[in-house]
Amino acid sequence: MKRYGKYVRPYMSAFILGPILMLTEVFGEIMLPKLMSMIINNGVTEKDVGYIIRIGIVMALVAVVMAAGGIGGAYFSAKASICFTSDLRNDLFAKVQNFSFKNIDDFSTGSLITRLTNDIQQVQNVIMLALRLMMRAPGMLVGALIMAFLMNAKLAMVILVVIPVLSLVIGLILKTAFPRFQVMQKKLDKLNSGIQEAFTNVRVIKSFVREDYEEEKFKENNTDLKETSLKAMKIVIVTMPVMMVAMNVTTLAVVWYGGNIIIAGDMQVGDLTAFTTYIVQILMSLMMLSMVFLQSSRAMASEKRIREVMETEIDLTDDTAEQKDAVVSEGRVEFCDVSFSYEKEDNEKVLEHITFTAEPGETIGIIGATGSGKTSMVQLIPRLYDAAEGQVLVDGIDVKDYSLDNLRSGVGMVLQKNVLFSGTIEENLKWGDEGASMEEVRKMADSAQADGFVSSFPDGYETEMGQGGVNVSGGQKQRLCIARALLKKPKILILDDSTSAVDTATEAKIRECFQTGLKDTTKFIIAQRIGSVEGADKIILLDDGRILAMGTHKELMETCEAYQEIYYSQRDREKQEVGA
Repeated sequence: MKRYGKYVRPYMSAFILGPILMLTEVFGEIMLPKLMSMIINNGVTEKDVGYIIRIGIVMALVAVVMAAGGIGGAYFSAKASICFTSDLRNDLFAKVQNFSFKNIDDFSTGSLITRLTNDIQQVQNVIMLALRLMMRAPGMLVGALIMAFLMNAKLAMVILVVIPVLSLVIGLILKTAFPRFQVMQKKLDKLNSGIQEAFTNVRVIKSFVREDYEEEKFKENNTDLKETSLKAMKIVIVTMPVMMVAMNVTTLAVVWYGGNIIIAGDMQVGDLTAFTTYIVQILMSLMMLSMVFLQSSRAMASEKRIREVMETEIDLTDDTAEQKDAVVSEGRVEFCDVSFSYEKEDNEKVLEHITFTAEPGETIGIIGATGSGKTSMVQLIPRLYDAAEGQVLVDGIDVKDYSLDNLRSGVGMVLQKNVLFSGTIEENLKWGDEGASMEEVRKMADSAQADGFVSSFPDGYETEMGQGGVNVSGGQKQRLCIARALLKKPKILILDDSTSAVDTATEAKIRECFQTGLKDTTKFIIAQRIGSVEGADKIILLDDGRILAMGTHKELMETCEAYQEIYYSQRDREKQEVGA
């Protein structure tokens, strides 16, 4: 509970006022049956209209106080629960934002979405329900029991037989419900993951005519969730009839036994009417408590899932960084005998014994077959992952000794998968520099060969991007992402196969701009085409996680047979394409 104390403290008044105001309803519910019995016993029996009116007015006033208390209690309960979960959701989202790539890999995206939405909502529902009933249900139970025993202790003994039986039944129901709700939330995770994947990749689905397959897969997941939900909800369904049967049997027993007492002259009719109401209130309070416990069971399953995220140990932090104030000022990058694998216990390394130095302002080309470790290597520079062995140094400082903000602020990266966000083109580009002027935005867009096509749009830089940038082509998206990275004015720029969708002429203009406009920036260019890195100061040829060869294009053409094979095979392919 200590973890959640900070979400309660700012709204402590609402957490206190909600239950207290609900007690006014309890007071009214306990008083009204007694007042009604007084009307029947004294007003109706004695035919005293004035007495009936006086007590009736008192009952009306009590009802008004009850209504005011109920409204106030409901408002403060809602405020407390909504504010609590709003703050919790903010912290949960912030926690996920601080996750390393490894942490994110441990949770599916759909699961994280479910935890931030549905699971948080379950916690909110149970807090609201608990605040409204935590004082009302026990208060009604105790108050009605006291009034029942004061009226007729013998008759009240009937309820003492029912309460233990109902408590046992409720306990069994809760024990069964908790694991079922856990399974239900996991099935919801799976469904959400499938929905997200299908909607994100809808163009691929349509291009391969796989709508039927995706519909069938969704149907299976949806049916699975339906059956699991029904299995869990059977518990909820069973609870109400059990409680109603207990209530009706108890009421019948009270009326039968109480009727005999009235016939014997030991009890008045009005008292039996009130007593019956109190019995119903006692059973209703038990029903309310059972619903709170049942909802709590589901909320506990959700809370456990929320806690899993909150308690996840972030494996990549700058807590132990020794030079947190250091900033990337030159852009010198050194790999010192670096090895890397995505899983710590994995003996099969993605990178092995990588050693090289990139001087400030140099252009480093990186080529190699798919899976050779090109992307993995450059991801170690901004510390998206940590090296398993060896050191990655930036300006002579181990990347682990920088603060993550300072390190990543000095590194611009255009990822293999280009991502744009909903909003205008200008807003997307200003991710690189929030305070950039429009002139700077246009300049960097021009450097990335993007200004031409952006200016041709009717709304220019105010053009709204569809989700993921669906309303621009692949090549246009790549150029916008390059412009965004350039606007950051980084000391180190990493381009991960970021011109694959751009024609060779446009790519040449972008490279030319790099040479003139980014002289002091260290550039890492991952490419499939040797032509994209031919003019680099240094080209690294990776093969199966190792550096097979390194040097200028001329040096590699003279000394590396594997490089020659790649070069000539690509040149021949380009000639065939031109001939075709």
